[in-house]
Amino acid sequence: MVVRPKPVRRPVIPPEVAERVPPGQFLTQRWPVLHYGDVPPFDPRLWDFKVYGCVERPLRLSWDEFSALPTVEIQADMHCVTRWSKLDNRWGGVLARTLLERAGLTAEAAFVVFQCERGYTANLPLDVVLGDDVLFATTHDGETLPPEHGFPVRAVVPQKYAWKSAKWLRAVEVLPEDRLGFWENYGYNSNADPFREERFADAEEPGDPSDETTS
Repeated sequence: MVVRPKPVRRPVIPPEVAERVPPGQFLTQRWPVLHYGDVPPFDPRLWDFKVYGCVERPLRLSWDEFSALPTVEIQADMHCVTRWSKLDNRWGGVLARTLLERAGLTAEAAFVVFQCERGYTANLPLDVVLGDDVLFATTHDGETLPPEHGFPVRAVVPQKYAWKSAKWLRAVEVLPEDRLGFWENYGYNSNADPFREERFADAEEPGDPSDETTS
């Protein structure tokens, strides 16, 4: 006797939001927890945030200094490489552009690497990070970020798959040339455009799919 698996029934995407959902994604109301490593502890007395590399004025901010920076709120969708999408997230925090302008970019600046706790990194072109929707977030939907979702600070890069929205952000390194981030070194696509399904650098799916993102 041949046992055939039951077909997977994917939720229907409402037509009014269909254009906002990339190919291969499904909608969720939950916020799944996926990340590399354990949730790090936070001590405001020891925590700092750095901007360095191709900048004229390297920055090192304490938690109090970071908390005093001007903040904005944006609404943006989140798309995870594991195929879920969560729409209409309200993020509050500091525009990445604010800190990069304060540091003063040199003529050689072209790429950025987010440096996070536990050695996690994510690479992005500088022009993406300077956009109006790239945030160093401290709140989500009006509430302080939960530790498992990146408290005290996480990057938010809505144009890219969520592994680029790195949790537990501690520094921004500005570079003249691109340098692969953590998952990019394991074969993930460096551009990570969800609407072009740029999940992997080749047709094979690398890494461990159970622990592959920083959503």
